[in-house]
Amino acid sequence: MKLQGQKVGVLIESDFYEDEIFYYKHRFVEEGMELHFLTRLWGQPSLTFLGHEYRAPLTVHETFEGMSDEELRSYAAIIVPSGIVSDRLRYTEDPEKIPPATTFLKRAFAEPGLIKGIICHGMWLVAPAPELVRGRPVTVHNNLISDAKNMGALYTNQDLVIDGDLTTARTGGHCHLLARSIIDQLAAR
Repeated sequence: MKLQGQKVGVLIESDFYEDEIFYYKHRFVEEGMELHFLTRLWGQPSLTFLGHEYRAPLTVHETFEGMSDEELRSYAAIIVPSGIVSDRLRYTEDPEKIPPATTFLKRAFAEPGLIKGIICHGMWLVAPAPELVRGRPVTVHNNLISDAKNMGALYTNQDLVIDGDLTTARTGGHCHLLARSIIDQLAAR
């Protein structure tokens, strides 16, 4: 398989959209890729999160906190999924500092060889660092169009928008388009 060993990281928290996350669990692995769910573990060896629709559990053992630049560069793509994940990941203990998950996302955006996928409400995680999407074409859930525009992004009324190393999709129901796009982009390298 051409993509054997390529790593995809998906940020995760409670209230994830199960259909999207479970699609990724199968689709990327079909291509021989490694799928890693990354979160804040709060000093625990693992955490179990519940999905939004069916309350399906997902146990996560990996964190983005403290990830070295070398490890970050070992990923081919980082995805910010739909649902309430990004809202939960926006939590910060110090309201004067941007959330650790947004700091991680800023580091990912600083790596042009790394594909960034943001889908649906995932754009909420970008809000504390709007410079990441300012002037870039994106799509978001219809409820976030004003948010994207207020961040200075160029809202595009499409289900999928690719702008260099940034790929955005409208809703969790478009996860197949996001995954296919990431797979195709990586296969073309």
